Amino acid sequence: MTWPQDWQTNVLFFLRWGHFLAGITWIGLLYFFNLVNVNFMKELDAATKGKVIPNLMPKALFWFRWGAVFTVLTGLIYYAMLLHTEAIDAKLGIVLVAWIAAWLIVAALLRMAVAGGPLKDGRVLGVVVAVLVTVVAWIVVPLIRNGGSNRTMAISVGGGLGLMMFMNVWMIIWPLQKKIIAATRATAETGAPAPPDQPKWARRAFLASRMNTWLSVPMLFFMGAASHFPIFSTLTL
Repeated sequence: MTWPQDWQTNVLFFLRWGHFLAGITWIGLLYFFNLVNVNFMKELDAATKGKVIPNLMPKALFWFRWGAVFTVLTGLIYYAMLLHTEAIDAKLGIVLVAWIAAWLIVAALLRMAVAGGPLKDGRVLGVVVAVLVTVVAWIVVPLIRNGGSNRTMAISVGGGLGLMMFMNVWMIIWPLQKKIIAATRATAETGAPAPPDQPKWARRAFLASRMNTWLSVPMLFFMGAASHFPIFSTLTL
C-alpha cells in the first residue's frame, strides 16, 4: 500500500469523505422525517405530541441542519478546487448566483402555496419547481462546458440542487420548526391555545421538506454522474 504523496489528492479525498459522511447524516434524517415521521405524527394525539415533539425534534433537527452545513461546506471547497484545476475558477460565482436566484423564487412560491390558489396543490407546486430547476440547469451547464469536464458540469447541477435544499433547511424549515416546537411546548405546559398561524407554519415547513426529498433524487444522480456517468462530456481530469 502506498499513501498518495501529492497534497491535492489527499485533500480532495478527505473533502469527499467528509462530504459523504455529512451528506448521509443530512439526507438520512431528511428521509426519516418524510418517510417515517410525518405519518407517525398524524397518529399521535395532542397530549402525546406535546411530549414527543419538544424532545425529539430539537435533537433530530440539530443533526439535520448541521449535517447540511458540513455537506455544503465540504462540497463547495471540493468544487472550487476542481474548477481551479480546470482553470475556470470565475464560473463558481455565476453558478452560485444562478441557484440562489432559483431558491429565492422557490421561497416566494412556498409563501404563495400556503396563501391559497393553484400552488396550494402540492402537485402543481412540484411541477413548477421542476420546470424552474430544469431551466436553471440548462443555463449553468453551458457556462461550465467551455473548459469544464463532465465532473464539473454534473456538479454544477447536483451541487446547485443541494444548495437550494440547504437554503430550504436554514431559511424555511428550521425557523418554522423552532416556532412549532415552542408553540407545542407552551401548549403542553400551560394549556395555551396554539397560535392561529401554526397550521401555515407546519404546511410551509412540510412543503419545503417534501421538496427537498424530491430534489434529493436528481441531486444524488448528478453527484454520482460526476465521476461514474459521463452524461455531459467524455472529458475527464
